Amino acid sequence: MNRDRIAALIGKELREFRANPSAIAPVVLVILVCLALPFVVLVLIPHLTGESLAADPVLRKAVSFAALYVPSLAGLPPAAAAEAFLFQQFLLLFLVAPIVGAVSLAAYSVVGEKQGRTLEPLLTTPLTTVEMLLSKVLAAFLPSLVIEAVGLVIYLSLVGVFAAPGVLQAIFNMRTVLLVGGIGPFASLAALQATIAVSSRVSDPRSAQQIAVLLVLPLVLMLVGQVAGAFVITTTALALLMVAFAVTWIILLYLSVALFQRETILTSWK
Repeated sequence: MNRDRIAALIGKELREFRANPSAIAPVVLVILVCLALPFVVLVLIPHLTGESLAADPVLRKAVSFAALYVPSLAGLPPAAAAEAFLFQQFLLLFLVAPIVGAVSLAAYSVVGEKQGRTLEPLLTTPLTTVEMLLSKVLAAFLPSLVIEAVGLVIYLSLVGVFAAPGVLQAIFNMRTVLLVGGIGPFASLAALQATIAVSSRVSDPRSAQQIAVLLVLPLVLMLVGQVAGAFVITTTALALLMVAFAVTWIILLYLSVALFQRETILTSWK
């Protein structure tokens, strides 16, 4: 693969997104929801009702179960431990946000160019199929990653301001690093690559976006299952899940190349 060609196409895609700021609006909107929801649930509602989070027996049981695998929770008072547990679980929303928001960019990058008759000239350039598809995925991934990073900085800053003492320190652990720095990016890349693969064979961007739901579901199940106390994802399991998403992305990259028919696009797409 030629890095210069990939960088040039990424730059072209990013310039198009910059010329159309509304394209990244879904990512910004989802991140804002991710920022607001945890503090409404964990700070505002307990303040208005006067009830501690630790008073909920289901949550108390889930926190006790999680403390067996997350030592940082064991040293906190019950209310602070409940906050730390839930604030870390809500980090999963920041993994879902880039997927939900960026798939619209990825789906449009092929289907939209097909509809606008701008893809065919691109196919006549020296770009290989793998270079083109990888560039389109990275171009959709990078803006959402930057917005997510800004959202995470704001989120952690607000945790430091509004959460109980010790909560912020408790959620800085290897689990958080794996979630934010490993699983999140690779899950997003896998979802975007699947979207690109489907978008090369359909004529409606919405059909391509639906495939991303398949990779969002495991992350949602992780959030719901751990909050309910049904299970705890250990650090080792998170590392394995990160590797699984990375391998899935690579497989989908080559699958999307196999599904992308340059000659058919040039001769038959109407």
